[in-house]
Amino acid sequence: MKHFDLIVIGAGSGLDVAVEAADRGMKTAIIEEGPLGGTCLNRGCIPSKMVIHSADVADAINNSARFGITSKITKINFKQVTDRANKTVDADARSIKKGITSENNPQLFAGKAKFISKKIILVGKVKLTAKKIVIAAGARTFIPPLKGLDNVPYLTSTEALRQTKLPKSMIIIGGGYIGVELGHFYASLGCKITIVQRGGLLIPREDKDVAERFTSIWKRKYNVITKATAEKVEKNKGKISVTIKEGNKIRIVSAEKLLIATGVRPNTDKLQLEKAGVKMNKRGFIKVNRYLETNIRGIYAMGDIAGVYLFKHSANQEAEYLVRNFFQRRKAVDYYPMPHAIFTNPQVAGVGMTEQEAQQQGKKYVVGRYDYIDTGMGEAIGDKDGFVKFIVDQKSKEILGCQILGKEASTLLHQVLIAMKAGKKKALPLLQETIHIHPALNEVVQRAALNVRF
Repeated sequence: MKHFDLIVIGAGSGLDVAVEAADRGMKTAIIEEGPLGGTCLNRGCIPSKMVIHSADVADAINNSARFGITSKITKINFKQVTDRANKTVDADARSIKKGITSENNPQLFAGKAKFISKKIILVGKVKLTAKKIVIAAGARTFIPPLKGLDNVPYLTSTEALRQTKLPKSMIIIGGGYIGVELGHFYASLGCKITIVQRGGLLIPREDKDVAERFTSIWKRKYNVITKATAEKVEKNKGKISVTIKEGNKIRIVSAEKLLIATGVRPNTDKLQLEKAGVKMNKRGFIKVNRYLETNIRGIYAMGDIAGVYLFKHSANQEAEYLVRNFFQRRKAVDYYPMPHAIFTNPQVAGVGMTEQEAQQQGKKYVVGRYDYIDTGMGEAIGDKDGFVKFIVDQKSKEILGCQILGKEASTLLHQVLIAMKAGKKKALPLLQETIHIHPALNEVVQRAALNVRF
């Protein structure tokens, strides 16, 4: 039995906890079966954004005629596109491992972690125990119980980022953020995509105005099938066929590749948590309190496996609080304001409540909205679909939420985040009164704020 002060399971944001704790004098072990760096580095935000940039470049070329420039793409070196991303992240993962293994603390245990009792973990044939254990083992793609799927080759986001040949066609089951980011990537480089979405809207968790506009844009560009369920998949003459049910109608669509993008599931089922007595919710995520403590004293959970937020930036925030709480008076994790973004075309970004959430909570609110095209820079870039939308408490004037659809949405949102962080009730006046550069795209945020009427 090997004894430690701290064991961290998972080397994504959990690595931040392990390294910082070790630097502060805790004897620390980190357990990771795959490459170090976690989902974000190896198969998530970093490689996906690198390949999506290539898609954005392709989009700019394909739409250059709108701005008086005749151009066309003569060749797509798809292998170079994906190699650029994967060689970078693979090198980073190796560099992280080299840095960890060159030191005695934290000590790396490469392998699968399984609890065999409350605070004893088995990795291979080695037993580990510690006063404190942090579970940061992440999540993976949820694979639906779809008839025939076991007999048909399919891609998840992991494999989709590792392809070296651009397929001519692809069916994507699932229209959430993973489906539309990868759909944008493949479609912009010349793959004919079909998206099958169970509900009536793509990106359905977004504000209804954003989701409706986004779905309308994508239906103009691609084959988007909404209010439909995939019933069966099978091989058919060298292609993959998906039987789709739309209401009472049945139809079959075929493509060269199939991508499953139906969400994620936590990796709790791999850890034998029942032997530790750690409680989970109905979806399999570990239950934690505001301090990321589980029901077992000394065992914590963070990141995707805890399911508070499924973002890299929220996991980084949790890691920072965990380490601080180990050495100082503990404080509840402050997530406010928690933003998110979808890097597709058009971009989507948001913070706080959607309008439908404000309605469900019985909030009395007002809306301020402004279109990109009605600003100088919006006219310059020709964005006729983009807009900014504020949801503001009618009485307190607190910004309850802000949603952005359009170019650089992820960047524009940050001036809203800073204002919200500065003070809940002061955020709107800060945005309204701050001088904005003209003509710059950030003016659309200010004008949406000025358009809030009480």
